[in-house]
Amino acid sequence: MDEARARNVLATAGVLPGPPERARLLALGENAVFAAGDLVVKVGRDAELLDRARRELAVAGWLAEAGVPAVRAARPEPLLVDGHPVTVWQRLPDAVRPAEPRDLAGLLRLVHALPSPSFALPPRELLGGVERWLRLAGDAIDPADAEYLRRRRDGFASAAAALTPHLAPGPIHGDALPRNVQVGPGGAVLVDLETFSFDLREHDLVVMALSRDRYGMSGEAYDSFTAAYGWDVREWEGCGVLRGARETASCAWVAQHAPGNPQALAEFSRRVGSLRDGNESLRWLPF
Repeated sequence: MDEARARNVLATAGVLPGPPERARLLALGENAVFAAGDLVVKVGRDAELLDRARRELAVAGWLAEAGVPAVRAARPEPLLVDGHPVTVWQRLPDAVRPAEPRDLAGLLRLVHALPSPSFALPPRELLGGVERWLRLAGDAIDPADAEYLRRRRDGFASAAAALTPHLAPGPIHGDALPRNVQVGPGGAVLVDLETFSFDLREHDLVVMALSRDRYGMSGEAYDSFTAAYGWDVREWEGCGVLRGARETASCAWVAQHAPGNPQALAEFSRRVGSLRDGNESLRWLPF
């Protein structure tokens, strides 16, 4: 889905207060995210994401009832427009500063203290999207690399299923990064709720450990995260397994953008090469 297609869906949906061509594109990935007036609209890549969109809206309502600072829905149900799920959200005030790891840690403490909601949350299928992303990559990537990632996925899926957690399993964000936090005039707010799951709490914490190792987060910033949360997941013997699973998923996620995008193809090659070589410290570029 490119921007032109997403804007056509946006126009057909008719959910914005003004002309859709004036909406500002905020992000383009599995969702195209547009802002206009006091609303934000997410257009999903395809109909396969409809159930996830429904769940994300349910999570938003649950977090609102629990008093957790998070993005709020403007419509309680998604629309399906020309095969694309469309969700409508209240627009947050502009950020007053970039979110920091410690901001994320404070929100995770609130989420991890919650009991399960009245509706079912799925397990964190961290590796569940790998096949789909590789399929979208098609002939743009080497078939041997795709097969390597499939084998790696299967191995880490089995290892993860056998882990003994340190923390009690429960609701998690599922993609716990500072980019999914916005710090406005009223403080830090959690956004992008589509990966909420019921699983090992350690999933949310390994993300930041990987950010330190792969994406250039400073040791000081990581220490601020662990201090605010109250525990360092690297002390847990299962950390390496969840880290490896997330690396596999992150590599395959970039692959879906490789067709027609030389930068994505180059980054995919860097990532898969480092996995093949066992180079755990090669820095990956955010994408």
